[in-house]
Amino acid sequence: MSEWKYKTNLNCGNCVAKVTPHLNGEGRIRRWSVDTTSPDKVLSVEGEGVGTATVERLVAAAGFRVLGEVEPPTVEYAEEPDPAAAASPAPRPSYYPIVLLLGLLVLGTALLEVGAGAFAWPRAMARFMGGFFFAFSFFKLLDVRAFADAYAGYDLVAARWRGYGYAYPFVELLLGAAYLSGFWPAVTNAVTLVVMAVGTAGVVRTLLARRKIRCACLGAVFYLPMSYVTLAEDALMAGMAAVMLTTGGHA
Repeated sequence: MSEWKYKTNLNCGNCVAKVTPHLNGEGRIRRWSVDTTSPDKVLSVEGEGVGTATVERLVAAAGFRVLGEVEPPTVEYAEEPDPAAAASPAPRPSYYPIVLLLGLLVLGTALLEVGAGAFAWPRAMARFMGGFFFAFSFFKLLDVRAFADAYAGYDLVAARWRGYGYAYPFVELLLGAAYLSGFWPAVTNAVTLVVMAVGTAGVVRTLLARRKIRCACLGAVFYLPMSYVTLAEDALMAGMAAVMLTTGGHA
């Protein structure tokens, strides 16, 4: 993996916030940071095959400039590279963490319904959604800043207002508590429908643009690529909220 360092005119946190969606939207960039306290406002970029021209274009798209390279790119190598490993293709992305989590949520919901003595769809959906929001907020809350950076790369609201990315994990946490406690079902379902519909729209736009970026659904803990799995996840939650809202299901 290569690292580049550039002098920029990214002078403050607001500047960094403006450039975040553009840098996060480039799939070849794995990590980046800006030291706004340094005289040169150094932008550090790590990735594979990125290059100066790409970085200049991404920074310019946010209204700022790359003023020169601080030092030539450095490439990290293993001490004793394995020729067989180098020749092998890159591993395919794994959706195991998110599939496993959803499977456990379904199993947990089913067991709770068995324990209740009878299966009730409204109650089961509320329990599943409560567990979903609790679990997904947990991963995001492990590193809220990293989540906000990744989320700004594709969400319609977070791309324009960085504060939404910071607030989103807490919104999920509150929705989870509302579903599990049965607090104000109509409002809970209405808010969920709006939040997940907006999220779904951002995912659809990203997929249609064929952008290869990171999905922030599990925060910064796992590196999951944006895919139709993310779309199905958001659409499922929006659909369940809509069903409960129109049928009078109680959370």
